[in-house]
Amino acid sequence: MHAESAGAAPQKTEAPNGILLVDKAETWTSHDAVAKTRRALGLKKVGHAGTLDPMATGLLVLGAGPATRLLTHLVGLDKVYVTTIRLGIATVTDDRESEAISTADPAAIAALAQDPERIRAAAAELTGAIEQSPSAVSAIKVDGRRAYDRVRAGETVELKKRPVTVHRFELGEPRSATGPNGEPVIDVDAVVECSSGTYIRALARDLGAALGVGGHLTALRRTEVGPFSVSDAVSTERLAAGDPGPLLTPTEVAARLFPVLRLTTEQTVDLGNGKRLEVEAPDAKLVAAVAPDDRLVGLVEVKRGRTRVVTNFPVPVDGNGAA
Repeated sequence: MHAESAGAAPQKTEAPNGILLVDKAETWTSHDAVAKTRRALGLKKVGHAGTLDPMATGLLVLGAGPATRLLTHLVGLDKVYVTTIRLGIATVTDDRESEAISTADPAAIAALAQDPERIRAAAAELTGAIEQSPSAVSAIKVDGRRAYDRVRAGETVELKKRPVTVHRFELGEPRSATGPNGEPVIDVDAVVECSSGTYIRALARDLGAALGVGGHLTALRRTEVGPFSVSDAVSTERLAAGDPGPLLTPTEVAARLFPVLRLTTEQTVDLGNGKRLEVEAPDAKLVAAVAPDDRLVGLVEVKRGRTRVVTNFPVPVDGNGAA
């Protein structure tokens, strides 16, 4: 050992703190992605802003370290999906992962294939502010048990309708296809932009029901969550190899979602101590309060020129637990 390094203090390494965008593969569950991220970052505190079904691929938004406090504000963002809907077969789970419960008459499918405008008209009726019954195999709890657990136990589950908003339900050209048992079906690709809480499987189910032939999903991919795109996400293969890539900083994420209030050094200290600040800023439910060193100090409400802390973000600590 060199003399100059004999008494050197351990080098500080800042603990991971930020938002990670992951492109989930079909073979992964959302919990697999969280577990692999924990391992890759060497960090236990990793959370998510909403899961994807095992069959689905695409964008997962994960938080690491203190940035997990941002996830509460990301869960309710609008989302965009690309999907393929199969008309002519209804299934237990409203997707291709389970057995069929009804198959349409071939004559009905043949007639529908000749009238694509009828499909578009039915999709238009499912656009806008609608009432939707979630899929029976959703994670919603019914009397303390997940709906999907009740379905798997052989129970019949009917969930109450809830309001959702489908901003866009854009269909591609319907095409004739063949089901798993040789039955005639119609496949149609779609882009769906919707509010949080919308079930795309339920849209497929309801579209098929409106057309009188049944329907389910054969493919589903989430491409956007609010301002975040799957094109910027790390692949699950890269994540599995232990390389999550760079995290989006809390400030970078908050600035995409909220107005930014730049603080002075004195204001940073005061806000960190829970004090209300007098500021020249318009009223807003949520504003990102950012320190001179570009650290996100908190999300605050601004009302009549005064701040109120909604979510605070502690000073990051390094890997050795030091501030």
